[in-house]
Amino acid sequence: MYPEERQQEILRRAREAGRVDVVVLAEALEVTTETIRRDLTVLERAGVLRRVHGGAIPVERLGFEPGLAVRDEVMTAEKERIAKAALAELPDDGSVIIDAGSTTGRLAQVLPADRELTVVVNSPPLASVLATRGNLTVIMLGGRVRGRTLATVDDWALRPLADLHVDVAFMATNGCSIANGLTTPDPAEAAIKRAMIAASERSVLLADHTKFGNTYFARFAALQEIDMVITDAGLDLTLAAELSAAGLEVVRA
Repeated sequence: MYPEERQQEILRRAREAGRVDVVVLAEALEVTTETIRRDLTVLERAGVLRRVHGGAIPVERLGFEPGLAVRDEVMTAEKERIAKAALAELPDDGSVIIDAGSTTGRLAQVLPADRELTVVVNSPPLASVLATRGNLTVIMLGGRVRGRTLATVDDWALRPLADLHVDVAFMATNGCSIANGLTTPDPAEAAIKRAMIAASERSVLLADHTKFGNTYFARFAALQEIDMVITDAGLDLTLAAELSAAGLEVVRA
């Protein structure tokens, strides 16, 4: 079993049981406890597990939300491939929403310089990256800035979205599951994401494979409200087929 496969199995067991034990995992997967501890460190850095004494707990059980800086340091190659694949969904000219997030942030960095676009963002860091681009008109949604995600939320961000209609919304998520749709830990951020989807003609989810199968506190969309999912090749093929059966176009970059 490759390390990535073993880590996905550890994550599956943690979500199924609510907790995993280092010694039990080592025996079940026929590796050393040191190997399991390294795997748990990788999964914790990815923001999907939280280390506890003797094992780990899935973050959704703790209501834990890793900060943007932490999330931006993991799955970097996958996020870059997802962002490049998302370029195919940009309108030739028109308007888009780019949701706050580490993967959507990669899309902001690779937007083409030869296309006139209006870009709506709810992230001060994304606004500062895009504002100097001569081919872009950048609209920054106001409101309270959440320190953990650097996303603007609450009424000052919601009110403008009610009067907007954009071609495509590129959305981020903390969790995505067949049963519970798209979820995030914070209700205020969920409200903004919900309004972004409502303001768009099409919505495209950008999410690496570690986001699938887990559920957080606040749901902001059912799967049927999303038109396309762009993820990486690590997404399980069975789950990809289930997402397709639910009506989504699935791209594995």
